[in-house]
Amino acid sequence: MPVNDVTALGELLIDFTFAGNSQSGMRLFEQNPGGAPANVLVALSRLGMKTAFIGKVGDDMHGHFLKDVLDQNHIGTDSLLIDRDFFTTLAFVNISENGERSFSFARKPGADTMLTKEEIPEKLIRESKIFHVGSLSLTNEPSKAATFHALDIAKKAGCIISYDPNYRAPLWENRRAAIEGMRSVLPYVDVIKISDEETDLLTPEKDPERAGKYLINHGVKAAFITLGKNGACVVHKDGCEYQPAISKKAVDTTGAGDAFCSGVLYRICTEGEKVEDFSLPQLSDFARFGNAVASLCVERRGGIPAMPALHEVYERLNS
Repeated sequence: MPVNDVTALGELLIDFTFAGNSQSGMRLFEQNPGGAPANVLVALSRLGMKTAFIGKVGDDMHGHFLKDVLDQNHIGTDSLLIDRDFFTTLAFVNISENGERSFSFARKPGADTMLTKEEIPEKLIRESKIFHVGSLSLTNEPSKAATFHALDIAKKAGCIISYDPNYRAPLWENRRAAIEGMRSVLPYVDVIKISDEETDLLTPEKDPERAGKYLINHGVKAAFITLGKNGACVVHKDGCEYQPAISKKAVDTTGAGDAFCSGVLYRICTEGEKVEDFSLPQLSDFARFGNAVASLCVERRGGIPAMPALHEVYERLNS
C-alpha cells in the first residue's frame, strides 16, 4: 500500500508579487511562497491528501520560510534539502489589471537547480501513489538528471506519473531548447495538464483538442488542457470533452493551473483506479472538480496562500 498519495519533485521558491506603491511612490512586492509542484502539494494537502516534497532551498531566510510553510501545510519535508552553498530562487511577479502575470527570476543558479541524483529518496518515491513533476527542474543540471532518475524510479515502481509543465521563457536558453526539454519527459507520463498557451510547446499542434490527441497517441493516458476563462478540454483515447469554467472575478491568476491540477489528482487518488481504466465522462468530471478548485484560487492573492479547503470546493460545486 502506498504511504503517500502524492509526492512531487521540483522548484520551491519565493514569488515577490507586485502589491502597489509605497507612500513615496516606490513599488512594493509581497513575499509569497511558490513553485508549481509545491503549489500542487499544498492544494492537495488542503483537500485531505497525504503529500511529500522533494527539492532544495538555500540556507537563508527565504529557504527556512518555505520549509515552515510546507510544514504548516502538513507536507512531508524530510526530502526538502537546505543547501548552504546556494541561494533560494526568487521570482518577481508583475500582475496586470486583468490578473495576468509576467516574471523575472533571480536564479543563477538557484538552490532548486542544484538537486542531484544522489539526493533522490528512492523509498519515498516507490511508496507514493502518484509522482508529480513540473518542467522547471529540467532547465539546468544537476536537477535535470535528478528528475530523470526520479522518473525512472517511479516508472519501475508502478506509480502514476503526473506532469504539469510551466513555460518560463527567461529560464531556457531559447524556445527551441524549451520545446526539446519540456517534451523530453513525455514517455514517462500518464497524466498531463497543460495550458492552451503551451500546446505548441509540448506538441506540433496549437489547437487544444488536436494537441491532446497527439499526446494520447504518444502514450499519455489522460490529457487536460486548461483554457483560462473558457474552462478545460479533456482528451482521452475515446474522444474529447469540454468543461466550462466556473466563472468568478480573478484577483490573481497565480497558481490557478496548479489548483486545477490538484483537483484532478485528488479525484484520481480518491477514485482509486489506474488512469487507463477511467472513462472519458469520469475524466471530464475530474476537470469540473479542478475548475472549482481553480475558481476559488483566483479570487485570492498569491499561489500557496490562495489554495482552498475541500469543503469550499464542494460549496462552490453545489452553488
